[in-house]
Amino acid sequence: LAAFRMTPQPGVPPEEAGAAVAAESSTGTWTTVWTDGLTSLDRYKGRCYDIEPVAGEENQYIAYVAYPSDLFEEGSVTNLFTSIVGNVFGFKALRALRLEDLRIPPAYVKTFQGPPHGIQVERDKLNKYGRPLLGCTIKPKLGLSAKN
Repeated sequence: LAAFRMTPQPGVPPEEAGAAVAAESSTGTWTTVWTDGLTSLDRYKGRCYDIEPVAGEENQYIAYVAYPSDLFEEGSVTNLFTSIVGNVFGFKALRALRLEDLRIPPAYVKTFQGPPHGIQVERDKLNKYGRPLLGCTIKPKLGLSAKN
């Protein structure tokens, strides 16, 4: 279950925006795909089951979306988050969208193997203690050469 705070574009009803978020973050796409007829997508579709206005905020709503567990690859955080938040934030029917809450069923959580060792091993390797460990991806578009 996911809760999205959304601000629809002017003229877009919140129900339409909520349905679009559910579709775009599960099986929907902006164009016709030839593979659509190969599999019944109904069992994989996200469904917007409730929309509530945000108190004190004009034109903001919480859209509650339920996803079937079969939509996601077992044990894959990457697949889970790519599906739910990977492409939906650029959706034109919305002026703004933010994932507010995510509830993951215990049966799905149990499919994650976890790291092969704990944080202490990582801290020992890096000789870093008493602070958070952060990482990032260095991208060439930041001005570094391939050699750097």
